[in-house]
Amino acid sequence: MNNRDYKNFSTGSIFHIYNRGNNKEPIFYDESDYRAFLLRLGLVLGIEEEVLKQHPLTRAPYSRIRLTAEKNLFKVYTFCLMPNHFHLLLEQCDDTPISTLMLKVCTSFAKYINKKYQRVGHIFQDQFKSVLIESDSQLMWTSSYIHMNPVNANLCKKPEDYPWSSYHEFLDKKEPLLTDTKFMLDIFGNVENFEQQTILLNSEKQ
Repeated sequence: MNNRDYKNFSTGSIFHIYNRGNNKEPIFYDESDYRAFLLRLGLVLGIEEEVLKQHPLTRAPYSRIRLTAEKNLFKVYTFCLMPNHFHLLLEQCDDTPISTLMLKVCTSFAKYINKKYQRVGHIFQDQFKSVLIESDSQLMWTSSYIHMNPVNANLCKKPEDYPWSSYHEFLDKKEPLLTDTKFMLDIFGNVENFEQQTILLNSEKQ
């Protein structure tokens, strides 16, 4: 394991970010809604719009999105979108707080959902929640927990069967779109250990 210095609420800090729908209602109703959220996440990560338009994960209706951001302000290490909530494992890479990223993504997505489904009111339940990651072991377990969420919710039998998580980006030999897979694979050791530990760490916490 690397002896990384996990400082509280500072540049270089990693957080487990999550939130769910208001009154536990769905926040994603069809495939285009999942893509719309990931599209917005990609934009605030500073990924070029043309790249996002061409990728199957983020190819979504645009509905006049006005999101701009500098590159390298944040890194995504793990994500999973569930029907009524989401999980993100994020690193804050400079003084710009993670709350800035989340406010942009969630506000834009809420406007998209309200317009698409002709509804009003809050989409998300209160503010997002955050848990500071303080060790490599906690980082590995949180990654496992996030990737195994759909399995534990009986949405699929294996994490690779679920389309709306970063698990595929770790297994795919292509360049990942949203996830910094190299960092996490350095923690796990290699892809094989990542696959094995994702299942093992989840079972140990059951």
